[in-house]
Amino acid sequence: MYRYEIILFWSKEDNAFVADVPELPGCMAHGDTQESALKNIQEAMSGWIEVAGEMGRSIPEPRGRLMYA
Repeated sequence: MYRYEIILFWSKEDNAFVADVPELPGCMAHGDTQESALKNIQEAMSGWIEVAGEMGRSIPEPRGRLMYA
């Protein structure tokens, strides 16, 4: 399990729960339930990190709770 902050919200537009990982740009997943969205985001994070490594891109260290202005 990864230690990145996950933002979970209901999207009326998508009619689904959406999980977003701000520290991994573009890393998002959705599901019919909160639990399925969280399960799916773990798979998405794994894929994001694997592809970034293959491409030689840096993989950010988890910072914990993010602060927004």
